[in-house]
Parts: sequence; C-alpha cells; structure tokens
Amino acid sequence: MSEATRAMDWTLEVVILPVSDLEKAIAFYRDQVGFDLDHHTTNDFMDVAQLTPRGSGCSIVIGNLPSQTEMAPGSLKGLQLCVADATAARDELTSRGVECSEIQVFDERDGNTWAVQQLKVRGEKPLIPHETRGRFGE
Repeated sequence: MSEATRAMDWTLEVVILPVSDLEKAIAFYRDQVGFDLDHHTTNDFMDVAQLTPRGSGCSIVIGNLPSQTEMAPGSLKGLQLCVADATAARDELTSRGVECSEIQVFDERDGNTWAVQQLKVRGEKPLIPHETRGRFGE
C-alpha cells in the first residue's frame, strides 16, 4: 500500500472532563488514581490541568475552558481504563482510598464514572511500549 492510499490514523488523545473543583480533581486523579500530571496551566484566560493514565496515549483535561464549563460536573459516565490485571488494579485503587465496586467501577467526587476493563494482552504487549514512554518525564 502506498503512502498516498494508506488510511489515516485517528487517535483519541484528550478527553475533556467536567469537574467542580480543579485542585481537588488534580489531587484525586494524581494522588489516588495514579495519573501523571502533565501540566497545570494558569493564566488570565484559563486554569486547566492535563493528566494522563500511565501507559496511555489519551489524557484528560480538567479546568475552566469553555467546553468544560458547558458540561455539568460529573456528567461523563462510563469512561474506560484498560489494564492487564483487573484484580491488581482494584487493589491499587483501594489502597489509595478510591472506592470501587467489585466490578471495578469508581467515580470521582463529582460523579464522573470510570470502569476498569481487563485485557491480559496489555501486560504482554502494551499499546505504548515501556521503552518509548517519556513524553512527560516518565
């Protein structure tokens, strides 16, 4: 297949997540869920943070951008995180104080909900190989 006829890759890299309290949301996702804080930008026009789950190519952005303030805090339901071992992931979350159901569903303080899906292949073949990570200091 030539370069001209190859299908375009479309990657989902940012999900806007509506929250009511930026600092509390940063603390929850960074300190309890274990996402990496990529940046927290504050200026005259915005106060936003970008956080990325370890091993993911997709980040969440929280803060006061117009697209965030148009959504009610807690209005996103069923976001999915994929892991190689769901039991170990649940243990990790609960050890950090995150309340999870037995089927690995949790929500943050505003009510945005997340599910943890087990894909054993992620342990054998991560989407982003460990040796190529490092985008934000890993």
